[in-house]
Amino acid sequence: MGCSRANVRYPLMLTILGFAMIATFLVLIMMKKMSPIAALVLIPALFCVFVGKGAKLGDYVIDGVTSLAPTAAMLMFAIVYFGVMIDVGLFDPIVRGILKFCKADPMRIVVGTAVLAAIVSLDGDGSTTFMITVSAMYPLYKRLKMSLVVMTGVAAMANGVMNTLPWGGPTARAATALKLDASDIFVPMIPALLVGLLFVFVLSYVLGVRERRRLGVLTLDEVLEEEKETETVLVGAGGSGDGKVSMRKGATAGTGGSGTAAAGNADGAGDTGDSADDDGFQGLDPNRSTLRPKLYWFNALLTVTLLTAMIMEWLPIPVLFLLGAALALSVNFPHIPDQKARLAAHADNVLNVSGMVFAAAVFTGVLQGTGMVDHMAKWMVDVIPGSMGPHMALVTGILSLPLTYFMSNDGFYFGVLPVLAEAGAAHGVSPLEMARASLVGQPLHMSSPLVPAVYVLVGMAKVEFGDHTRFVVKWAALTCLVILGAGMLFGII
Repeated sequence: MGCSRANVRYPLMLTILGFAMIATFLVLIMMKKMSPIAALVLIPALFCVFVGKGAKLGDYVIDGVTSLAPTAAMLMFAIVYFGVMIDVGLFDPIVRGILKFCKADPMRIVVGTAVLAAIVSLDGDGSTTFMITVSAMYPLYKRLKMSLVVMTGVAAMANGVMNTLPWGGPTARAATALKLDASDIFVPMIPALLVGLLFVFVLSYVLGVRERRRLGVLTLDEVLEEEKETETVLVGAGGSGDGKVSMRKGATAGTGGSGTAAAGNADGAGDTGDSADDDGFQGLDPNRSTLRPKLYWFNALLTVTLLTAMIMEWLPIPVLFLLGAALALSVNFPHIPDQKARLAAHADNVLNVSGMVFAAAVFTGVLQGTGMVDHMAKWMVDVIPGSMGPHMALVTGILSLPLTYFMSNDGFYFGVLPVLAEAGAAHGVSPLEMARASLVGQPLHMSSPLVPAVYVLVGMAKVEFGDHTRFVVKWAALTCLVILGAGMLFGII
């Protein structure tokens, strides 16, 4: 009898401690009592001891690091690759086009952020999306003193909706887990996902109008006059990211973290310029020494080839970015001192992001190694009332919000979804409906502390992860519910 009770209590204890660990982490980072890296490492280590498995902490961490090492390698070389592409001017025409459209209107800028993030998300990689979006939009937010958490929040939500593309990951995982065809899952979901994307655009408009009311509508002349005193820069364009600003005209700097912070130091510091083509309103210095106009089409072709190879899966993504970064550096900067300078310029972002990924490996390693995540998922499935059986697709859609936020996509789609699908099948709910419903939580998932790409987003934008989380969770959850509602209305789910 005593042994039986102990067997019952231990899973319950793991469940409670799992939720407690996640809650402790989120509270501490949102209250800014700990940095994300420290919290990702120390909190799971402490709870591992509470569970009574402190002696196995090393094994759990090594397992976590091993599983995330390819992701860390991909992010490291992706940052170098796209950093070099920014340095040499590949994205200058895109930036100028966005600036000409947005002018100095906060509403247009926020909507432009959502549109740009959605378009770039077609490549299926969140890290790439965030690097390009932040690189293009950051100067505008800085110049107009707009809230940077609005930029990170809108970009994350737009990317979350687009992350459901068959080559984005979740759809492929759902198809694999339930032995279905990815197109059978994704194509019928398109109307609901379009409604979700439209909602993100509408929300962007509302947030942009709110920013406009807070800041007022500036003219280009007013912005440029202010720029004469305070020079802004583009994060990633050769920046050291130390929170200090290197300026050619004046010296005013802020501190990062609040969402209205000053940019990091950069070789190609942002310049207002006075070109007639864009009314002098630019985010990139058109005369920076790293530009390579004669190699523009080579760099464009290299980038298109790299993205095509990612989508077609010709090679593992870390290998593609490793090769791409080496080739981009060698061709654009053939002299070794120049290559070292470019690597040093982007080292801060590389270190921050890769450090965050390996810290997250501790968190995921402990969650999975101790069995916390399995017992949490089982508990959530077990508490579903039997009367909800015929509505398991709806239940799955709702559960996908917290589960994909607190778990990796692999854990949810390969560990939880098959269990939910089996329960649904017993009540006549098809696996296709279950698979489609499981995609609903992706807009929220993209801001999960377990998603490495989000650290690229907040790191380049100089936004505290806690500030981003506090802002985005409610809007991302609402976006998920809109997609779920549209899916139910159209009879897709």
